[in-house]
Amino acid sequence: MNPRTTGHPHPTGHLDTFARDHLPPPAQWPELRFDLPELDYPERLNCAAELLHGPPDGRPAFRTPDGGVWTYGELRTRVDRLAHVLTGALGVVPGNRVLLRGPTTPWLAACWLAVLKAGAVAVTVLAQQRPHELSTICEIAAVRHALCDVRSVDDLAKAEVPGLRITPYGGDAPDDLLNRPAPGTPYEAVDTTADDVALIAFTSGTTGRPKGCMHFHRDVLAIADTFSRHVLRPEADDVFAGSPPLGFTFGLGGLVVFPLRAGASALLLEQAHPAQLLTAIAEHRVSVLFTAPTAYRAMLDTLDGHNRRGGSGGPDLSSLRRCVSAGENLPAATWRAWHERTGLRVINGIGATELLHIFLSAADERIRPGTTGVPVPGWRARVQDAHGAPVPDGEPGLLAVCGPVGCRYLADPRQREYVRGGWNVTGDTYVREPDGYFRYVARADDMIISAGYNIAGPEVEDALLRHADVLEAAVVGRPDERRGQAVVAYAVLREGAERDAEALRAFVKAELAPYKCPREIVFLDALPRTATGKLQRFRLRTAAGTADMGTDQG
Repeated sequence: MNPRTTGHPHPTGHLDTFARDHLPPPAQWPELRFDLPELDYPERLNCAAELLHGPPDGRPAFRTPDGGVWTYGELRTRVDRLAHVLTGALGVVPGNRVLLRGPTTPWLAACWLAVLKAGAVAVTVLAQQRPHELSTICEIAAVRHALCDVRSVDDLAKAEVPGLRITPYGGDAPDDLLNRPAPGTPYEAVDTTADDVALIAFTSGTTGRPKGCMHFHRDVLAIADTFSRHVLRPEADDVFAGSPPLGFTFGLGGLVVFPLRAGASALLLEQAHPAQLLTAIAEHRVSVLFTAPTAYRAMLDTLDGHNRRGGSGGPDLSSLRRCVSAGENLPAATWRAWHERTGLRVINGIGATELLHIFLSAADERIRPGTTGVPVPGWRARVQDAHGAPVPDGEPGLLAVCGPVGCRYLADPRQREYVRGGWNVTGDTYVREPDGYFRYVARADDMIISAGYNIAGPEVEDALLRHADVLEAAVVGRPDERRGQAVVAYAVLREGAERDAEALRAFVKAELAPYKCPREIVFLDALPRTATGKLQRFRLRTAAGTADMGTDQG
């Protein structure tokens, strides 16, 4: 029996075996598939060493907004130096969990690589997370070491995690990570196995206790050798950039793993709001962009009246050749508007923290607006009912996927909910079209049932976004005695637009069947989102039908 498909791991290279000891029982693992030749990884594997191996020393690896460049040679030297400090002065041993916190910079990426090269387990968190959130994460993962940007230390210190050793970087103190003495010699990567845990990524979690998703060294390479290699198809001269932070697996893959695996470079931005992204693309000749649908929609405002090459004073986007969208559903209206303004086809995709990155997508001529795409090479997908039986094409059901990466929660009973019958059940409602394309309907818990009708919130949102004045939209159900639920829409309008709910309702009625039309429209200045940019629908559900969001209603 193949240990890679049965879930029985190889002998570990870790001395601290906490992560392996807290993997789910093998019987609760999903099926793992390695159908592509490039997924046939050796038994002994250190993903950081693999990512750093290959490109010539002089090629650019990381870029900074001020024009600075780290070459691959400089990156390798700095990672080795950090690994020496970790395993020397700081006493980190293979298998220890090391929390990483800070804004997106080359030093944060170098710390992540050094932790993995030293055989430790990286616990990536967001710079925006607050003390109580950090305390919970450290408790779940039994974290005792932390590398933290000096600007982000305060909240981590306030978490008061028992026994946590916080080492700041980027400051002037003698004990700063970057100021500690270390050998100038190469660091030999720890001899980890392909299925030793390399990182624990926590679900951003809009509600409830966060779940730690454990990923192996081979998993880190597998997301590059499936989605990046076969769909994104990067080139060595590409410059990657984007808005997702490195504490978010969408950003970790798109801004570190994918460019390094391709021998390309990444522009790492501490601030990456839509206007800043447009400026960065023009100034640094970015060719591959990773961001969320909301950002593409916001950037369209700036692009109105300008062509892709910056005509009439607009930003020059002529360097862009790849645009990737994930994190939430990409409305067809946003896709078409971006294509009309720029001539670029956004690569839509769905991923999950549990599966590390994107597993459904399509690129170039295979893109069909309004659908997510097809299974990424190396992955399989189907739509099934609540009992695990496949449903016919054209009928909605639960999305289930399997591939080289699978859900493995850290000591969490919710493993049984996510993995069913060997499949990863993502919690998304999808329809598989007869031609094999997968179309997003809603999160499984976001379906609105009103007077016996099933209404998908994203479909109503897409209709609202087709209105010229609507920048963002979110639709939820409100309890209703007569109908069970009523459809409530929240809308963010362009500056200066009139907040006319009846006119907007009339527009939607012309786009959709009347029963799908919102019975109430609430105007907001901004939609509530997590630090990773995901919409917090639970806050909208709580506020549905009230003025609690501090906005106008109609």
